[in-house]
Amino acid sequence: MKIAVVGLGFGSAFVPIYQRHPAVSEVGICDADPARLRAAGEQFGVARRHSSLDEVLAADYHAVHLLTPVPLHVEQTLAVLKAGKHCACAVPMATDLDDLRHIITETRRSGKNYMMMETGAYTREYFYAKGLYDAGALGPVTFLRGTYYQDLEGDYPLYWKAQPPMHYATHVVGPILALMETRATKVHCLGAGVLKESIQQPGGNTFPLQTAIFRLEGTPAVAEVTRAWFQTSRAYTESFSVYGEQRGFEWQQIESEEPVVFTLPPNDPAVRWRDPVATRVSVPFRPDLLPEPLRIFADGGHGGSHPHLVHEFVSSIAEGRTAAINEIVAADWCAPGICANLSSLRDGESVDVPSFQ
Repeated sequence: MKIAVVGLGFGSAFVPIYQRHPAVSEVGICDADPARLRAAGEQFGVARRHSSLDEVLAADYHAVHLLTPVPLHVEQTLAVLKAGKHCACAVPMATDLDDLRHIITETRRSGKNYMMMETGAYTREYFYAKGLYDAGALGPVTFLRGTYYQDLEGDYPLYWKAQPPMHYATHVVGPILALMETRATKVHCLGAGVLKESIQQPGGNTFPLQTAIFRLEGTPAVAEVTRAWFQTSRAYTESFSVYGEQRGFEWQQIESEEPVVFTLPPNDPAVRWRDPVATRVSVPFRPDLLPEPLRIFADGGHGGSHPHLVHEFVSSIAEGRTAAINEIVAADWCAPGICANLSSLRDGESVDVPSFQ
């Protein structure tokens, strides 16, 4: 198949992966910045270069991967699907519940595949924790935590400063829901702090940080998610942890370290308390899950997730099935953050998270 990569900032990392995928015959690139377009074309030897999405949609590509600014995701996703092309898109799918529904409707009408390219559900840490959970090594899960700290006070586009933190929470919401194979049904969320006037945008977000508790469907476990943009002194992290009755998996506090697995020894009625054994674990990348030509990318950025995302998107099209993070799953991963922000605007009032099944 022929695929176009649109948006060559972060997006340029995906170009050589598509080029090496055995089911892809040709890769085109698109960016509105002529210098960036030329540089990526020369670096990766790409002949087909476009300066607008309209050019891409008029060409003979089978699929488009959007890596463009968040405010463009809905408009561009709908345009790709209406043009009769499969669509992969960076997170989030949308930041409005109605827009989630619009994309679902258009995906179904078009008969094409949609996939939200959520890196958090394909990191080496996720594969490791999911393996523990699926093997029953954690025991029944009691609690999960997602923590995403990032400071955007520097030279970022203004739309980031207007966006509520929870509107960009899928990097930690996604792996939690994927691991438990469920969806969030209810949320209580509080906004913390007051955003400085020098950062606030007209009609935009006023919270440096938002923190939420989610009820999960089909399980007594709950999840806590904290998302920070500003005024929070903490090193960058996109992390999740999961705690069961037998073991707990806890993301590393400092990114250069390794995660910790806590193992609770069997109960001894003669002993008042139990001390869990804490073990640093070396979490492997997973080239074994990829076709041989893509394995050289398995230890790349975002926890090695990029080639896994590409392979899932391409394979879903080639095999005539929906993608793992299809339009319904993507909506189920975006809606909790949207509803969490609504809750924070109501001082923590309970908000039901809609189902998109």
